[in-house]
Amino acid sequence: MVQTSSPPNTSERKQRLQVLTLSTLGFTLMFAVWLMFGVLGIPIRKEFGLTDVQLSWLSAVAILNGSIWRLMTGILADRYGGKVVFTAMLLFTAIPAYLVSQASSFEVLLFYAFLVGFAGNAFSVGIAWNAAWFPREQQGFALGMFGAGNVGASVTKFIGPAIIASVPAAGYLGGLIPGGWRFVPFLYAVLLVLMAIAMWVFTPRIDRKPAQGRPFLEMLRPLNNIRVWRFSLYYVVVFGAYVALSAWLPKYYVDVFGLPLYQAALLTALFIFPASLLRPVGGYFSDRYGARRVMYWTFGSMLFATWLLSMPDGHIVLYLPSRIEPNGMREVMHYTMTVWPFTLLVFIVGIAMGIGKAAVYKHIPEYFPKDVGAVGGLVGMLGALGGFFLPPLFAYAQAWTGLPQMTFVVLFILTAISTIWMHLTVIAMLNRAAPHLKGKIEHHPEGH
Repeated sequence: MVQTSSPPNTSERKQRLQVLTLSTLGFTLMFAVWLMFGVLGIPIRKEFGLTDVQLSWLSAVAILNGSIWRLMTGILADRYGGKVVFTAMLLFTAIPAYLVSQASSFEVLLFYAFLVGFAGNAFSVGIAWNAAWFPREQQGFALGMFGAGNVGASVTKFIGPAIIASVPAAGYLGGLIPGGWRFVPFLYAVLLVLMAIAMWVFTPRIDRKPAQGRPFLEMLRPLNNIRVWRFSLYYVVVFGAYVALSAWLPKYYVDVFGLPLYQAALLTALFIFPASLLRPVGGYFSDRYGARRVMYWTFGSMLFATWLLSMPDGHIVLYLPSRIEPNGMREVMHYTMTVWPFTLLVFIVGIAMGIGKAAVYKHIPEYFPKDVGAVGGLVGMLGALGGFFLPPLFAYAQAWTGLPQMTFVVLFILTAISTIWMHLTVIAMLNRAAPHLKGKIEHHPEGH
């Protein structure tokens, strides 16, 4: 990776800002496209007469395709430069986005949904691109700022319903511009092309390519390191679970608390926003205090919140002598989680995830400065796949027990495993650094 030891000149600062700004805007748009079926699904279901299972597959295939190419696109960004790869991805994604607006059957729409899901792979490109332009002491903040593009998950939630209601079903110009829900993917297709042009024109002409000329197999070598897979598990906790909860929470609010869908969507946004917008804060904390310390804060907060969220409503029954309790039973310690304490705890989880996502990616340029694309791509791929597999796991756990709170039991267990693995790693590192203290609980230096 190209790094600067001396303070950057004004021109270099400007170039870094151009890369960060355009990549963040591009990623926000791509993320909105990636998850657009979460909102468009209702009018799509009505038009095509879909079952809930068919509808769920639209989002699932998009999430899947937005995960599986992250390793490859990250490597390509390191090898050929983030500018050319990101621009090409924007232009490619515009094609299936337009085709979604023209779909005439569920099978065709499912195929286009899979193709448009490619947008999700933009994350690993932006991570590699920004890591190549920013020095080590600023990478946490820069990568966190870029990652705040996750807020794109809320873009369609806010603009989609208003657009669908305001654009006539017949569209404009005799149907050349489609109407109703179809206008949203059409609009995204146009914006993707405009974003590609802006990115190509307004970012530095000469890009940085940390892995230029390196053999492909050499770029994959760091993936043999167990540390990479540990970072991937961290990212499943803070990002995969974020994607899963973003889709799962509206249903949870409706089923458990009986809220109307629009209120459930708004309360879900209270989780999405901190989980997205606090990534720059997490990057700043990681630069200032260290990524590992921030991960302890993240996991600790998540364990506390998910432990409370996983407690089912109920009470304890005490069997007492009839002289004390006439009917022989007394119910004590009644516990019911109402909607506002639930929302507050989910908000805490969102804060922890937003900060933790940046901390995970702060580790990568620290340990793998020449392989941010490959390592960041694998971590991002496995993290995003968590968003694909966790919702079915939530559903199976709930069906097995009959308790909707099993959603948070799953997250608690996953977080606990990650915390234990991280802590054991830290202990092993400390033992290697100070082997003479290994196994000693107390140490008394001479004279003390």
